[in-house]
Amino acid sequence: MNKKQYITGFKVVLTLLMLLSFLFGKSQTGFSFDSILNKKDILKKVNANLNKYRLQIIYTQITRDAEGNPSFKNYTYHLDSTNYFYCASLVKLPCSILALEKTKKLKIFSNTIMFTDSANACQRSVKKDTTSINGYPSVAQYIKRMALVSDNVAYGRVYEFLGVDYTHNRLAELGYENIRIVHRFDGGCKGTEHTTTNPIGFLDKNLRGFIYLEPKTATKVYAHPLGQVLVGKAYINSNNKKVNQPKDFTNMNYMSLQNTHSILQRLIFSNYLPIEQRFDMMEEDRQFLINHLTMYPRESSHPTYSSKTYFDSYKKYFIYGDSKKPITNSDIKITNIVGQSYGFMVDCAYIQNKKENVEFMLSAVIYTNENQIINDGKYEYNTVALPFLAELGRQIYAYELKRK
Repeated sequence: MNKKQYITGFKVVLTLLMLLSFLFGKSQTGFSFDSILNKKDILKKVNANLNKYRLQIIYTQITRDAEGNPSFKNYTYHLDSTNYFYCASLVKLPCSILALEKTKKLKIFSNTIMFTDSANACQRSVKKDTTSINGYPSVAQYIKRMALVSDNVAYGRVYEFLGVDYTHNRLAELGYENIRIVHRFDGGCKGTEHTTTNPIGFLDKNLRGFIYLEPKTATKVYAHPLGQVLVGKAYINSNNKKVNQPKDFTNMNYMSLQNTHSILQRLIFSNYLPIEQRFDMMEEDRQFLINHLTMYPRESSHPTYSSKTYFDSYKKYFIYGDSKKPITNSDIKITNIVGQSYGFMVDCAYIQNKKENVEFMLSAVIYTNENQIINDGKYEYNTVALPFLAELGRQIYAYELKRK
């Protein structure tokens, strides 16, 4: 390594350390998870079987000074990036952010009409979006659908817009080298088809101006940072046959709880970071994303969602996840991203109640798969995972109400 490379590398590391100092300082004393996790039976049950449920928690206290500047105290419980969980829809958060950055880089609006073409059999061509106001697809519309109801089809189109190399290069620049985003959730792609993305075109509002993005194939294999990852004792394959061996997650997406918590915190508190450490997006796009991560599906007009299917707590696991009743407390605002798949359930949230002067972040993951068979649809989401996450949220919220 020459002197110039050494200095450049040192600057990158120094910048990252400064960012981590802001986002993830050392855990502080004065709060105990043990007292929280012994208050209710569901909390005691999970806490007594930590290895079985693969529990991890991050709780961030937020205190503001007289000028409104926030400071953070972080508390973690069995946080371990090597304790694998499948991140599922959590990847929609960084993909949404990077997509808004890329539209700015291309000098187009996030609501510019976007046409997706197909370059192989597993890809799909998309020229219309009946959920949008004008009937056409756009990055903003796809992000809206992901943020409101965790739409998998919308994620696929944004994943393709970004491209695998672009995604990982930008994540590495931001300090998230260990995130892996290497497959869609739709389309039936296999193997390297997953890392070949579609040709994309953008049109102006008069359907005249055109920006064309070539199809991209990843130039390298993005290996899983944990090596080979096996979960369970058996799984149901794509032919609906039981295979009596663990399911291999090695070639699937990966994102740790620490990274998810950090990205959401960085998005929400961007204006308190130095310019060079913020996500490089338009401020109106940042607010657009935060607003739709906060909204209930029923509050959307384009698309519109049935409250019977997409009830208020559809993706608000903390505090409300164990009930499908309408949420009537308009003072509590939850800005969050969730994941649910293969028995894993995770929520990463910024929770606030300005009226009560409450403001904190909470992230947690739990694994509920009693029979240890992956993909059989028999998971204890409703009997263990959601009751646990909802009660955990309520207990931390109650603690915050009393905290000075």
